[in-house]
Amino acid sequence: MKKNFTYTNENTSQISFPLGGIGSGSIGLSGNGRLIDWEIFNRPNKKSTNGYSTFAIKAYDGENLIDYKILNGDFLPPYMGEIDRNKPHKHIGFGVGPDENTFAGFRHFKESSFTGEFPIAKIDFKDESFPGNITMEAFNPLIPLNDLDSSIPGAFFEITVLNTFEKEVEYGICLSVSSPFDFDQANNLKSTKKNVNYIKIGNKSIKDDDPKYGDITIATDCDDISFQEYWYRGFWKNNLEMFLNDFTLDKRFLNRNYKSPSSEHLSIPFLKDTSSLCAHIKLKPKEKKAVKFIITWNFPNMYNYWEKDVDKTPWKNYYSTIFKDSTKSALYSFENWERLVGDTRLFKEALFSSSLDEWVLDAVSSCISVLKSPTCLRLTDGTFYGFEGCGDNTGYCEGSCTHVWNYAYALPYLFPKLEQSMRTADFKYNQLDDGYMRFRLHLPLGEYKLNELEERPCVDGQMGGIIKSYRDWKISGDGKWLKDNWPYIKKSLEFAWAKTNKYLWDPDKAGVITGRQHHTLDMELFCANSWLNGFYLAALKAGSEIAKFIGDDDSSKLYLSLFEKGKQFTDSNLFNGQYYFQNINLSKRELLEPYNWDPSILSYWNNEKNQISYQIGEGCEIDQVVAGWHANLCGLGEIFDKAKVKSALKSIYKYNFKSMRDVTNVWRLFSINDEKGVIICSWPEGTSKPSIPLTYSYETMTGFEYAVSCHMLQEGMIDESLEIVKAIRDRFDGIKRNPWNEFECGSNYARSMAAYSLLLTYSGFRYDAVENHLEFYPINLKYNTKNNCDNLTYFFTSSHGWGTISYDENEVIIKILYGRIDIKTMNILNKKIVFDDIKSIDKNMELKILLNS
Repeated sequence: MKKNFTYTNENTSQISFPLGGIGSGSIGLSGNGRLIDWEIFNRPNKKSTNGYSTFAIKAYDGENLIDYKILNGDFLPPYMGEIDRNKPHKHIGFGVGPDENTFAGFRHFKESSFTGEFPIAKIDFKDESFPGNITMEAFNPLIPLNDLDSSIPGAFFEITVLNTFEKEVEYGICLSVSSPFDFDQANNLKSTKKNVNYIKIGNKSIKDDDPKYGDITIATDCDDISFQEYWYRGFWKNNLEMFLNDFTLDKRFLNRNYKSPSSEHLSIPFLKDTSSLCAHIKLKPKEKKAVKFIITWNFPNMYNYWEKDVDKTPWKNYYSTIFKDSTKSALYSFENWERLVGDTRLFKEALFSSSLDEWVLDAVSSCISVLKSPTCLRLTDGTFYGFEGCGDNTGYCEGSCTHVWNYAYALPYLFPKLEQSMRTADFKYNQLDDGYMRFRLHLPLGEYKLNELEERPCVDGQMGGIIKSYRDWKISGDGKWLKDNWPYIKKSLEFAWAKTNKYLWDPDKAGVITGRQHHTLDMELFCANSWLNGFYLAALKAGSEIAKFIGDDDSSKLYLSLFEKGKQFTDSNLFNGQYYFQNINLSKRELLEPYNWDPSILSYWNNEKNQISYQIGEGCEIDQVVAGWHANLCGLGEIFDKAKVKSALKSIYKYNFKSMRDVTNVWRLFSINDEKGVIICSWPEGTSKPSIPLTYSYETMTGFEYAVSCHMLQEGMIDESLEIVKAIRDRFDGIKRNPWNEFECGSNYARSMAAYSLLLTYSGFRYDAVENHLEFYPINLKYNTKNNCDNLTYFFTSSHGWGTISYDENEVIIKILYGRIDIKTMNILNKKIVFDDIKSIDKNMELKILLNS
């Protein structure tokens, strides 16, 4: 059962903890220690095991084998076997039991517990028959602001052995990894460089521009090793039988090499080679020692496999421009191991020192794992690119989808340069001359020709891009970047009233979008509604601030006047006394007539009920005031009337936060039975529900839920916010779902990174790099809650450094752990402080502010 981020027994069954760099793919560490989800080959690869890839350990008393075990805990039910429609032959799969590459039938540890504090996982193994306690710690570097080291294509392991025997014991710790290449292509070679022993699992016949080209390296820092470049090649289970012989009958491996595979070997179907690297250590009673291992990979050639009729010419992954092959990244990682693990641990400990409820900290830390999943790519020049999520073996919903990535608050604060690269690519490749923005960035860059009927502009995505541009400018302080992008920002905003806008968003410059509005729920709304008009209002306000900085005063005044008109209309005409709604007459078919140029518009009319379909109408929708959440996080100020916002949030809590026992859901089932969640839209008693309502109405999608719960927190609804977060994370408990895979349209879903905003809001920390201005007002102090506020600590990031900020009743202390922060003015608990000159706080320095002075 989960407690303090530790999972045991059945709570480990669904765990897959991603180990990999940003944009480099990953390997999953399962709850019992298996190496699963081998997503290193430039695409998702859920439920994969990569042959016989595993860790194993053995113990010798002199020349006598005491015991050996695969470094796994128990394999958990069900035991019927997996359904695999692509299974190579009939003797595996459902009805045959677990496959042998799960190692469920091998000797393994009886007790194991999994502690996950992303980005570091730890598994403790114990068994009364084995003379030692084993701890495996696994990670990939995650160092905020350091995107290069956080993009290393590798899985790092540190395995610590404590000798519990009464005598000296010699241990052999073995890492085996299977080759992705056929026998006739295999080229596995053991080498030693810079005190690192490694086997490069390569190929000798695939051309270097082929998408299948690449290599894997397994390596250790242990100087006493034995190895096998190749396991025994044979039919049936001969390779496994021989591995057991080689591992257990002899203390050390004897190498095996197949220089020229015979015709017999080439005819063996479905089998791949496997290599083993074994570290040997001797420990006296009660002595403890750690051995480091790494699995690195390099599959440099990415191509657009997910779309039809596009250029399939490969491009190079960013990591392959830094590391020539997997051996280079392995050697770099060992050479810099102490710094890489030190900075990663520093970040983890700073994050987990934050004064957050356990459920909130769980949500904040776990959502970051999306960045280490195959949802994320980095293009050749380092530009960040994301799917929405991952299918079993393909990316889902390509193109850094603007309306989904609107919610993803982890990336801009942890790696602001990567977030900026998304804005730059979006404006450069997705904008047409009149400001029309495609909401998906297609690859290869610049190759896509617009089909307007398939990809129309998206209100929340396009307006969100302007809000994010404002945010990214404030985070980075990069005025040049903002000025370079100002022409694109301006055209994007003014497309709302452009004469070429066939969607008629705001043709009369009323500050209200009333036309046809595509959005993140994949259909269109018609007429005025607070949800999408809120995005427009926030974009107008952000655009006004940007224009003022640029020196375009006329535009700044225009945008502000439109904002004020639009806000007045929204608060006066779209609020029903409890919440904001969509002002539409569903029976007016003529609302669709301006869009008859699009044949798909016919699908919006329900002939039997004489209604427009897929609308909110009088419903209470989860995102009705989400623009206010964005504005609060970005420092834009009020978008809607504050009292009405709080009333709307109370209504969402009252009408949309439900037990699934009370919901009939015809859509995707993200929560069931007694699980609770916030559904997308409800129609309270006394309101009229459309016969075919808003898409996904009954679903509970975590990104939306985190956004609204965080907005409640911003408005002082602390208990309600926490209840929602707890309900979400209770659904991802390791039994029912993977704690490090919140899904929506696929696994590792980008929108779930909305959870990071909870840290920003709880801490009340905001840094404006344009003004060198720092604010700090923890939410518990702001609303005088009964929670313990005597000593509060929070992790924070700025554009050039990160650290912690702490409060007690007498002082606030800012500690810089990485980089630096420059401060000219501060607002600490509403106490304003101005320095004569910019004060720079560098790494390992701290600034104390006495509150009573």
